[in-house]
Amino acid sequence: MEKQLKEEKVFKDPVHNYIHVQDEIIWSLINTHEFQRLRRIRQLGTSYLTFHGAEHSRFSHSLGVYEITRRIISQFERAKYPDWPEEERMVALCAALLHDLGHGPFSHSIEHAFQMNHEDWTCKIVLGDTEVAAVLSRLGEDFPGKVASVIRKTYEKAIVVNLVSSPLDADRMDYLLRDAYFTGVEYGTIDMDRILRMLRPYQGRIVVKESGMHAVEDYLMSRYQMYWQVYFHPVTRSSEIILRQIFRRAKELFDAGHSFRFLPDPLPGLFQRELTVQEYLLLDEALVQTAFMQWRLESDDLLGQLCSRFLDRKLYKYVEVESLDMETIDDIRHAFEAAGLHPDYDLEIDFPTDLPYDVFRPDNESTEKQILLLDKHERLVEISEVSDIVRSISGLHRGKYHLYFPYEKVKAVLDQLPESIASIFIQK
Repeated sequence: MEKQLKEEKVFKDPVHNYIHVQDEIIWSLINTHEFQRLRRIRQLGTSYLTFHGAEHSRFSHSLGVYEITRRIISQFERAKYPDWPEEERMVALCAALLHDLGHGPFSHSIEHAFQMNHEDWTCKIVLGDTEVAAVLSRLGEDFPGKVASVIRKTYEKAIVVNLVSSPLDADRMDYLLRDAYFTGVEYGTIDMDRILRMLRPYQGRIVVKESGMHAVEDYLMSRYQMYWQVYFHPVTRSSEIILRQIFRRAKELFDAGHSFRFLPDPLPGLFQRELTVQEYLLLDEALVQTAFMQWRLESDDLLGQLCSRFLDRKLYKYVEVESLDMETIDDIRHAFEAAGLHPDYDLEIDFPTDLPYDVFRPDNESTEKQILLLDKHERLVEISEVSDIVRSISGLHRGKYHLYFPYEKVKAVLDQLPESIASIFIQK
């Protein structure tokens, strides 16, 4: 049974002005220790080393996604759209609030380093012996499972999944606005009010009224610009590379039986990939950065140097290369090794489209990943079929290869490298 709070709770928010909580379940979820942990996880991982204002948390983003979802559902309910299943309101709101619950320290960076998936951990928390699961179970024994299936995108009513996970969902709208605000860029500004007014529940999914096409075009263009100017920023990639190298080196030492001066739980379990839910919940950025502070004093010089680089923002430099083949990559690695450099730690080759973000592609195999417009005759059309702007940016694979390296170390051995390889690293 859904219960309303005696008095509405309100969060002051820099992006949405106010976030409104009227349901007792939502308020209880926010106050669980699992959700409060998200205050200690940055939304943009290591981007704060590129954009100093990017200190916002997964906590604030999750509240924002909840608020956008609440506004959409309220609009559907006021208009009494027959295609919106009103009984799904709480499932959608809880899934929106909890969708990022399983993110670890520095988000995607730690996922990449330890082959983890934050959605898997979110579902484990939602379904486990946790405060969140206990709160959700107040709405029925099967309710945590419903929320988990929305997060897994397997829920039987795709329209609920659409609200939280689709090309035009509450998650993306909040992070574009929030990330633009805190990084100080203008690319992510979108007319969200207009977009929300144009959303319609139709034939089991969320579509956009045709007259809202221009607002969606602006949204997709903003998303495109944010990916290339913020999320794909090469300086941020440099910090992510060093972060991954720290984790890689620490795990190598752990596997070799190294005696760490500082190795608190749950880091041993992380290295062994044998974490329980309760151990995983101990992971936050405060713990990881404390470990880095101690590891910079480790007897292993490589780990100490990497931690100092990360903490003091002594990042790797990079050069751009139009194209690279495997033969050239092997030549560079061999030349580095011959010059006394470590080819695994003093060189990283990166291509931006390998990042865990996806610029909108209308040719996806699933219509669930497309943005559909509803015309005045109630016909559905994929947006790129009628929008020149969307066609121009859809599916583009921009970017060049970036070679990351410790500048001072490579500079010291430049004369020992073959001229053809040295020339790559002394670009003007």
